[in-house]
Amino acid sequence: MGTPHRQAPSRPTSPETSRLHKTADAGPQVSEEHLYNVVDALDAVAGETGKTVPQIALNWLLQRPTVSSVIIGARNEEQLRQNLAAEGWNLTVDQVAKLDRASEQPPIYPYWFQRQSTERNPLPVPEPPAGEGSKE
Repeated sequence: MGTPHRQAPSRPTSPETSRLHKTADAGPQVSEEHLYNVVDALDAVAGETGKTVPQIALNWLLQRPTVSSVIIGARNEEQLRQNLAAEGWNLTVDQVAKLDRASEQPPIYPYWFQRQSTERNPLPVPEPPAGEGSKE
Protein backbone atom coordinates (compact mmCIF):
# COMPACT_ATOMS: atom_id res chain seq x y z
CA MET A 1 0.00 0.00 0.00
CA GLY A 2 2.74 2.48 0.87
CA THR A 3 5.25 1.30 -1.74
CA PRO A 4 6.10 4.01 -4.28
CA HIS A 5 5.90 2.98 -7.93
CA ARG A 6 6.82 4.68 -11.19
CA GLN A 7 3.14 4.85 -12.16
CA ALA A 8 2.14 6.43 -8.84
CA PRO A 9 5.00 8.55 -7.47
CA SER A 10 5.30 8.51 -3.70
CA ARG A 11 5.49 12.18 -2.83
CA PRO A 12 2.28 13.53 -4.37
CA THR A 13 0.12 10.48 -3.63
CA SER A 14 1.28 9.23 -0.21
CA PRO A 15 -1.57 8.82 2.25
CA GLU A 16 -1.64 11.20 5.18
CA THR A 17 -0.88 8.26 7.49
CA SER A 18 2.45 7.72 5.72
CA ARG A 19 5.65 8.59 7.58
CA LEU A 20 7.20 9.72 4.29
CA HIS A 21 5.90 13.26 4.75
CA LYS A 22 7.95 13.59 7.96
CA THR A 23 11.08 11.65 6.99
CA ALA A 24 11.61 12.20 3.24
CA ASP A 25 14.48 14.65 3.73
CA ALA A 26 15.97 13.13 6.89
CA GLY A 27 18.30 10.51 5.46
CA PRO A 28 20.79 10.23 2.65
CA GLN A 29 19.21 11.35 -0.60
CA VAL A 30 18.92 8.89 -3.47
CA SER A 31 17.53 9.52 -6.91
CA GLU A 32 13.95 8.53 -7.59
CA GLU A 33 15.23 6.38 -10.47
CA HIS A 34 17.34 4.37 -8.00
CA LEU A 35 14.34 4.05 -5.66
CA TYR A 36 12.14 2.80 -8.50
CA ASN A 37 14.80 0.30 -9.63
CA VAL A 38 14.82 -1.18 -6.12
CA VAL A 39 11.00 -1.25 -5.98
CA ASP A 40 10.87 -2.91 -9.42
CA ALA A 41 13.22 -5.65 -8.18
CA LEU A 42 11.18 -6.05 -4.97
CA ASP A 43 7.99 -6.32 -7.06
CA ALA A 44 9.58 -8.93 -9.33
CA VAL A 45 10.70 -11.09 -6.40
CA ALA A 46 7.31 -10.65 -4.69
CA GLY A 47 5.69 -11.94 -7.89
CA GLU A 48 8.01 -14.97 -7.93
CA THR A 49 7.31 -15.85 -4.30
CA GLY A 50 3.71 -14.81 -3.72
CA LYS A 51 4.88 -12.67 -0.79
CA THR A 52 4.30 -8.95 -0.29
CA VAL A 53 6.89 -6.27 -1.10
CA PRO A 54 7.40 -5.46 2.63
CA GLN A 55 7.88 -9.19 3.38
CA ILE A 56 10.49 -9.44 0.61
CA ALA A 57 12.31 -6.33 1.86
CA LEU A 58 12.36 -7.52 5.48
CA ASN A 59 13.44 -11.06 4.56
CA TRP A 60 16.21 -9.65 2.36
CA LEU A 61 17.49 -7.59 5.29
CA LEU A 62 17.28 -10.57 7.65
CA GLN A 63 19.62 -12.49 5.31
CA ARG A 64 22.27 -9.77 5.12
CA PRO A 65 25.42 -10.93 6.94
CA THR A 66 26.09 -7.42 8.26
CA VAL A 67 22.58 -6.89 9.68
CA SER A 68 22.22 -8.06 13.26
CA SER A 69 18.56 -7.13 13.73
CA VAL A 70 15.66 -5.57 11.88
CA ILE A 71 13.29 -3.18 13.61
CA ILE A 72 9.85 -3.14 12.07
CA GLY A 73 7.22 -0.47 12.45
CA ALA A 74 3.55 -1.13 11.98
CA ARG A 75 0.63 1.26 12.11
CA ASN A 76 -1.90 -1.46 12.93
CA GLU A 77 -2.23 -5.13 13.85
CA GLU A 78 -2.71 -6.30 10.25
CA GLN A 79 0.50 -4.60 9.11
CA LEU A 80 2.34 -6.13 12.08
CA ARG A 81 1.09 -9.62 11.15
CA GLN A 82 2.17 -9.12 7.55
CA ASN A 83 5.62 -7.91 8.63
CA LEU A 84 6.09 -10.84 11.01
CA ALA A 85 5.36 -13.21 8.10
CA ALA A 86 8.70 -12.11 6.60
CA GLU A 87 10.43 -14.58 8.93
CA GLY A 88 10.56 -18.37 8.72
CA TRP A 89 11.51 -18.69 5.03
CA ASN A 90 14.41 -17.53 2.84
CA LEU A 91 14.82 -15.91 -0.51
CA THR A 92 16.93 -17.88 -2.97
CA VAL A 93 20.51 -16.84 -3.64
CA ASP A 94 19.43 -15.62 -7.09
CA GLN A 95 16.64 -13.49 -5.60
CA VAL A 96 19.03 -11.95 -3.07
CA ALA A 97 21.50 -11.24 -5.89
CA LYS A 98 18.74 -9.54 -7.93
CA LEU A 99 17.91 -7.27 -4.98
CA ASP A 100 21.58 -6.59 -4.26
CA ARG A 101 22.20 -5.55 -7.89
CA ALA A 102 19.15 -3.26 -7.94
CA SER A 103 20.14 -1.54 -4.69
CA GLU A 104 23.86 -1.26 -5.34
CA GLN A 105 25.33 2.24 -5.24
CA PRO A 106 28.88 3.47 -5.70
CA PRO A 107 30.59 3.37 -2.32
CA ILE A 108 31.43 6.65 -0.62
CA TYR A 109 34.89 7.58 0.62
CA PRO A 110 36.77 5.89 2.28
CA TYR A 111 35.16 2.67 1.05
CA TRP A 112 35.84 3.22 -2.66
CA PHE A 113 39.48 3.90 -1.76
CA GLN A 114 39.75 0.85 0.48
CA ARG A 115 38.39 -1.39 -2.28
CA GLN A 116 41.45 -0.55 -4.35
CA SER A 117 43.55 -2.70 -2.02
CA THR A 118 41.37 -5.66 -1.06
CA GLU A 119 44.40 -7.67 0.11
CA ARG A 120 44.59 -5.28 3.10
CA ASN A 121 40.90 -4.39 3.27
CA PRO A 122 38.68 -7.41 2.53
CA LEU A 123 35.21 -6.68 1.19
CA PRO A 124 32.61 -6.52 3.99
CA VAL A 125 30.10 -8.90 2.39
CA PRO A 126 31.46 -11.97 0.60
CA GLU A 127 29.81 -12.72 -2.72
CA PRO A 128 27.84 -16.01 -2.76
CA PRO A 129 28.99 -18.66 -5.22
CA ALA A 130 27.29 -18.30 -8.60
CA GLY A 131 24.26 -20.53 -9.06
CA GLU A 132 24.00 -21.55 -5.41
CA GLY A 133 20.44 -22.70 -4.64
CA SER A 134 17.94 -21.63 -2.03
CA LYS A 135 18.83 -21.51 1.65
CA GLU A 136 15.52 -23.14 2.50
